[in-house]
Amino acid sequence: MAQRLRRCLSAQDDGEMERRRTRSLNAPSPFQQFGPCGRIMKNSAMVMTIQDPASQRLTWYKPPLTVLVIKKVRDASVLSPFVQLVKWLMQEKRMVVFVEAAVMEETHLDQYPEFSSIKDKLMTFRDGKDDLTDKIDFIICLGGDGTLLYASHLFQQSVPPVMAFHLGSLGFLTPFQFNNFQEQVNNVLEGNAALTLRSRLRCIVMKNKETQNSANKKAPTNLLVLNEVVVDRGPSPYLSNIDLFLDGKHITSVQGDGLIVSTPTGSTAYAVAAGASMIHPSVPAIMVTPICPHSLSFRPIVVPAGVELKISVSPDSRNTSWVSFDGRNRQELLHGDSLRVTTSIYPVPSICAQDQITDWFDSLAECLHWNVRKRQKHLEELTDLTHSSSNDTLDSLETPEEKES
Repeated sequence: MAQRLRRCLSAQDDGEMERRRTRSLNAPSPFQQFGPCGRIMKNSAMVMTIQDPASQRLTWYKPPLTVLVIKKVRDASVLSPFVQLVKWLMQEKRMVVFVEAAVMEETHLDQYPEFSSIKDKLMTFRDGKDDLTDKIDFIICLGGDGTLLYASHLFQQSVPPVMAFHLGSLGFLTPFQFNNFQEQVNNVLEGNAALTLRSRLRCIVMKNKETQNSANKKAPTNLLVLNEVVVDRGPSPYLSNIDLFLDGKHITSVQGDGLIVSTPTGSTAYAVAAGASMIHPSVPAIMVTPICPHSLSFRPIVVPAGVELKISVSPDSRNTSWVSFDGRNRQELLHGDSLRVTTSIYPVPSICAQDQITDWFDSLAECLHWNVRKRQKHLEELTDLTHSSSNDTLDSLETPEEKES
């Protein structure tokens, strides 16, 4: 009897723990005892701290002084917002503004007289030549999703907080509207902003030492990507034949046009076009999506963020493969080469316009028209329409004489 009472009280306690949930984006910690005897064996590897994504907010331990402004290239519609923003940051906020050197070469900027007064005070850099590490406190993007991808490309380690204004085509990753930019930037500079930590993938290409000439020997490609790394068949007419390993274990061989390995942020890019699910960027995961697989049963999969993936050209493949990183640095994967992919410790801290959940679902609705459909009529509406239609039909059958009588 006492044992039964203890079980009932224990069940009540468990139910109380289930109900005691806060507004958290993390899954609840699982109860570690299973039945009367079973439990998880304790070991040092299971001790870890995971911050709740819903509590991730930006704070400055010292006032930001330098800002990098990235604008969409070859787009005249962005020039006026760019000039307004840069002038305000320099004159009102007294900040040092960095821009890409190529921006200064745009002839259309000469149409803005106010730009000439600040042009000489701008700091410039060239991609691939100048190192911006520890020089930038804050990034503002003006354009589409490509500007955020470019910011990720520029910072291959720690990334300053990124505030992205929607002035491009799609704008899935750019939640801010420009019309009241002063108020919004002030809020961020005061530390009043939620953050989405967008995970990135560390991608390392290991070349086959036996086939690599000593004269052409280069350091391995080592890049961080925000969206995805894509392995495809390139110009070859043959199917790709790619071996996929997970933590050293051979999982499968991909026969098709190729393979996409993406972050949750990249799940709404190339991966979703290839049939993958869309995953919220706060979910710790890596997505593996085949491109046109020659198999009816090869579905996209989601694996834990902590695993290491290895991708290589199968020894019996008829052709080589090609790999690209967020659409850049495209190169050939030869037989014996391999690509290793893991989750990086350096995410992109993307500033939210509202919060992590609202921003993502707003983007799904506005940019991808997710689940847009005509509303189904409820039964009362349907009945009214049926009666109306029936009456109209009967009236139309009556002759003028019958109507007068």
